[in-house]
Amino acid sequence: MVEELVATGVAVGCAGAVYVMAAARVVKQYERGVVLRLGRLQRSVRGPGFTMIVPFVDRLRKVNMQIVTMPVPAQDGITRDNVTVRVDAVIYFKVIDATDAVIQVEDYRFAVSQMAQTSLRSIIGKSDLDDLLSNREKLNQGLELMIDSPAVGWGVQIDRVEIKDVSLPETMKRSMARQAEADRERRARVINADAELQASKKLAEAAHEMAEEPAALQLRLLQTVVAVAAEKNSTLVLPFPVELLRFLERATQAQPPAQPQPQPPAAVSESMTPPAAVSGSPAVALPEFGTADSEAGEPDAPGASKTGQD
Repeated sequence: MVEELVATGVAVGCAGAVYVMAAARVVKQYERGVVLRLGRLQRSVRGPGFTMIVPFVDRLRKVNMQIVTMPVPAQDGITRDNVTVRVDAVIYFKVIDATDAVIQVEDYRFAVSQMAQTSLRSIIGKSDLDDLLSNREKLNQGLELMIDSPAVGWGVQIDRVEIKDVSLPETMKRSMARQAEADRERRARVINADAELQASKKLAEAAHEMAEEPAALQLRLLQTVVAVAAEKNSTLVLPFPVELLRFLERATQAQPPAQPQPQPPAAVSESMTPPAAVSGSPAVALPEFGTADSEAGEPDAPGASKTGQD
């Protein structure tokens, strides 16, 4: 009799141990447990720690309450200004109601992923290329609102949505590079012209000041010479000072006029100058008195004077 009681007690103890093992559950700190008893939802959500369920009657579903980081696959689309782009993003969300996440949607992760892809395509079609490249904060907020609206009914809250990368065709990249280069060249030319204008104004003021003080021009010339002479690989050509020329000109104008040279005697002048040149007769009279024709061997004209030959 005692042996039967011992055997029964051991059997009951083993059954109790098996029951406890089948009924015992542990819910982690970042999880919540949703119990379905015979398919019916139990309103009490099991918190973190040790909990018990009815074996073969209750079914415990654990829901992760942590923030989930889910990449959104790259989506091809055409922007509002007819540019083909490829955009990918990342979404951060978490479950705020474990009951709705289990009851309202079959797989809340898959649902959020599909909603994110659809919303991303919609955002691409409504935006321009410039907005995708430079105004991403506004697009991220719009994308977050589009995904968060249906996700609230699933017990899911969208924390943040970020567009990671925008891929453009190679032809579009080259066109944008040429546009950026042209814009930089335009700004460089405008800045250079503005600098030339400012420099010309300053040079005009400096020239006005130097015109009042001529010594300032010489000092500026010497400073330029010193600056150029510092380079050993250059040849220095020193210009002739203009002020020195002006000084010589003023000195020449200050001198008294030169005295006229004394004229030679009339006899000497007449002997050395042909009569035609002295008397002011025309050049046709030169053969009668000229010695050039006589020395050349031509006969003298009749009635010519012999004074020259004597």
